[in-house]
Amino acid sequence: MWFKNLQVFRLNAPWNISADELNTQLARISFSQCASNEMQSQGWASPRNNDLLVHSVNQQFLISLATEKKLLPSSVINQVTKARALELEEQQGFAPGRKAMKDLKERVTDELLPRAFGVKRLTHVWIDTVNRWLVIDASSPARADEVIKLLLKCCDKIPLESLRVKTSPQAAMTGWLAGNEAPKGFTIDQDTELKSANEDKSTVRYVRHTLEPDDIQKHIAAGKLCTKLALTWNDRVSFVLTDTLTIKRIKPLDVLDDDKDKGMNEEERFDADFALMTGELATLIDDLVFALDGEAQSS
Repeated sequence: MWFKNLQVFRLNAPWNISADELNTQLARISFSQCASNEMQSQGWASPRNNDLLVHSVNQQFLISLATEKKLLPSSVINQVTKARALELEEQQGFAPGRKAMKDLKERVTDELLPRAFGVKRLTHVWIDTVNRWLVIDASSPARADEVIKLLLKCCDKIPLESLRVKTSPQAAMTGWLAGNEAPKGFTIDQDTELKSANEDKSTVRYVRHTLEPDDIQKHIAAGKLCTKLALTWNDRVSFVLTDTLTIKRIKPLDVLDDDKDKGMNEEERFDADFALMTGELATLIDDLVFALDGEAQSS
C-alpha cells in the first residue's frame, strides 16, 4: 500500500505509546454506521478489517478514520418540500409562511434521511514513532484537520504540531526553477504551476511539458511564484510539492519493484509494502525538509 498524498505533522517530543495503548485510546470513538436519523458518522476503523484499530510494523503504526455520509441532495429535499407545500396550500387555502416552510423542510429531511444511501470513505494515518512523524493521506488540509481533531479527542497528551520549515516551499521552488537546478537528491519533472502575487492571480501551468529555462525565468521576472512543482526523489519516488507543504500525487517508481517478493501471502505482502513505504517516505521527508533549510523552531 502507498499513500497518495501527504499532510505532514511533527511529533515534537518522543511519544512512547504502544500499539495496544493506542488501540485502547482510539476505541473511545470507534466507527459505527450512520443511524437512520443521522446525516454523518465518523470514528476509527480497523485498517485491516479485523478487531484491531492499530496495525503495527516495526514501530510504524497505521490507523484509519472512517467517515460515512448520507447522500441526500438538497435538490431532492427542495422538490419534495415544494410538493408538500402545494398540498398544504390546497388544504388550507393559503400558502405556508416562512416558518411553516422551514418546519416542513425539516420534516421532509427527517422523513427522507432513513432512505438515503450512505457513502463511506477511509482516511489513512501513518504514525512514525521512530522518526516522530505523523502523516495523513489527504489532499486537503481540511481533511487532515478532521483527523487531527478526532485524534486529539481520543489520545492523551499527543505531542503534535504542524511541520514548519525555515524556507517556504514557494520561495524554494521558485529559486530551484530560476536556477534550473533541484536540490541534491531531487530532479525537476515536467509539471509546474506559477502564480502571480498580484491581485489578478494570473497563473501559468505546465503539464507534461518541458520546462524551458528562458520561459520560466521570464515568468518569474514578471512576478510569478511557483506554487506547485513535480519532483522525483533519488529516482525512487515522484511527487508534486505545493506551496502549503502538501506532498501530492506520490508514485513509487519501477526501481522499487526490485524489493518485491512473489512468495509472500497477502498479510506478509501488506506488511512488506507498508514497511517499504514508511522507510522510503520517512527518508524522502527528511531530505525534503533539509532542502527547505531544516525545521523552524517552535515559537
